[in-house]
Amino acid sequence: MKETFYLTTAIAYASRKPHIGNAYDIVLADAIARFKRMEGYDVHFLTGSDEHGQKIEEYAKAQGLTPKAYVDGVAAQIKGVWDSLNVTYDRFIRTTDPDHEAAVKAIFTKLYKQGDIYKGAYEGKYCVPCESFFTASQLVDGKCPDCGREVIDAKEEAYFLRLSKYQDQLMQYYEDNPDFFRPASRRAEMVNNFLKPGLADLCVSRSSFKWGIPVEFDEGHVIYVWIDALSNYITGIGYHPDGSSEMYRKYWPADLHVIGKDIVRFHTIYWPIILMALGEPLPKQVLGHPWMLFGEDKMSKSKGNVIYADELAARFGADAVRYYLLAEMPFAQDGSITYESFLNKYNTDLANTLGNLVNRTVAMANKYFSGAVTRPDATEEVDRDLAACAESAVARFTALMDEYRNADAVDAVMELAKRCNKYIDETAPWVLAKQEQTGRLNAVLYHLLEAIRFLAVLLQPVMPDTCRAIAAQIGAGEDDVTLSGVQSGFGRLAAYQVGEATPLFARLDVNKVLGELAAEAAAKAETEQPAEAKAEPITIDDFARVELRAAKVLACEPIPRAKKLLKLTLDDGSGTPRTVASGIAPWYKPEELVGRTVAVVANLKPATLCGVESRGMILAADGEEGVKVLFLDGVAPGAVIR
Repeated sequence: MKETFYLTTAIAYASRKPHIGNAYDIVLADAIARFKRMEGYDVHFLTGSDEHGQKIEEYAKAQGLTPKAYVDGVAAQIKGVWDSLNVTYDRFIRTTDPDHEAAVKAIFTKLYKQGDIYKGAYEGKYCVPCESFFTASQLVDGKCPDCGREVIDAKEEAYFLRLSKYQDQLMQYYEDNPDFFRPASRRAEMVNNFLKPGLADLCVSRSSFKWGIPVEFDEGHVIYVWIDALSNYITGIGYHPDGSSEMYRKYWPADLHVIGKDIVRFHTIYWPIILMALGEPLPKQVLGHPWMLFGEDKMSKSKGNVIYADELAARFGADAVRYYLLAEMPFAQDGSITYESFLNKYNTDLANTLGNLVNRTVAMANKYFSGAVTRPDATEEVDRDLAACAESAVARFTALMDEYRNADAVDAVMELAKRCNKYIDETAPWVLAKQEQTGRLNAVLYHLLEAIRFLAVLLQPVMPDTCRAIAAQIGAGEDDVTLSGVQSGFGRLAAYQVGEATPLFARLDVNKVLGELAAEAAAKAETEQPAEAKAEPITIDDFARVELRAAKVLACEPIPRAKKLLKLTLDDGSGTPRTVASGIAPWYKPEELVGRTVAVVANLKPATLCGVESRGMILAADGEEGVKVLFLDGVAPGAVIR
């Protein structure tokens, strides 16, 4: 019987479509799951969506939907993004699934009956976006310590979980299981920041909103996220306090929870204590990975710096996205992505180092030997060095993947690809062909194909589709591209019959693609209509910060690749012409604007749209016949609008 390996991801909150930073979690877990299957484990991989809470209730109301209808749509989006990345989960659990809801009700009741949950009241600071209560001392500059937003005063009746009762037991578990935390540094954070100061009992129900799983014996309360969402790791494989499934007995305890560093506390303090109270085993390990940032900032739709993984995969392929995420995220520090860094990585590693290697090797095998290459009888030192590099890559890759150091593991494999390219330069097959050294040329191509077979095996958890394509091009069968097959040593295959040389990754024109992306983003911003919502009141001081001035249009022209943008050159009275890009092309011709005076927001932060730096925004209004620009003809350029 195979040894089991059960891993989970944090379930995605069903408030909105996940961005590429959220997608790192699922891609990392999938790479681990694929690698463990390669090692021969019976893997069970759980992911899903967290669908209850006040925030979702409010989002649904704003859109005129029931909460269930709202989360149905978002859960489908989440699942669609995961599927676009070729993720091989065994179950996508939703916290609105009937089996989960039934088990969570029973869990809550069990903990209440045995005295681990009690009824009380909560009064303190509450963050609506995070759906979390905090004491005044936990706030940072008077704001939520997790997201930095404003908090409100809140008081409500609630049930509490006795965390303090299990504090010593949890500390002992940490001592007895030093590998529980990955990276190990996360342990010190939990001990110093939470356990040593003393655990306060945890609010586990809410009575101020309705969208949640009702408490069986007190339906004025809904079960809060800590018990609802965290319990998915056991309910998803059949746990129930009144009798669990065979699947649960087979796979629990989990071998690995894959989560972001921001929710380590919930998974290494709250969740273990819930399990202790239930009398169930604790998970073996929690991997709290870093964040994938946009440049230097955390991704946020409000900041306009969000990249969506499914859109990137649709344009450049799922494997390219998977490769970037897994190669660029360090083990313990935050990673970073921008369109430019993604495109450069794509060209450097995928098109040049890997793709070019496979393409020219297969092409040479076809050109010089009609695709048939055999294992040579004699080797030279340079051949043996390449073989040693390949065998070393296998050992390093497996050791690093077992440690979940995915970026280092990818580096180990790509070092082999680089060594192959150097080997081509050292052996110069084209020279051997010209000199008619057929035996030596065959030996060189055999060593290259064998090394490429190693690459096709080791990169499987990272780029599964690409590895299948590589195996097909070099003529390797399923039995030839297994982990055990490359672990048995270099030179195992007697011969190769390669297929057609087909490029794996076409080199991209970075500037051209960046221009296309900018144009698409601008067009999308122009056409997207935000959901109607009441603007929050501002003070006179807020309004006074907006600098409105009259400006005369000196010149106007279309912007290439942007159907809706016009480039306006304005005289704003400062003596230096001001350039503004405005999405009014569908309603105005350039000649209709030249000489007219418009109102411009003069202190707006500059933004680059389709290659044009826009320093301001002209005022216009939506009407039944389209957009109408606010003209101020007769007003002197530079006049302040009050």
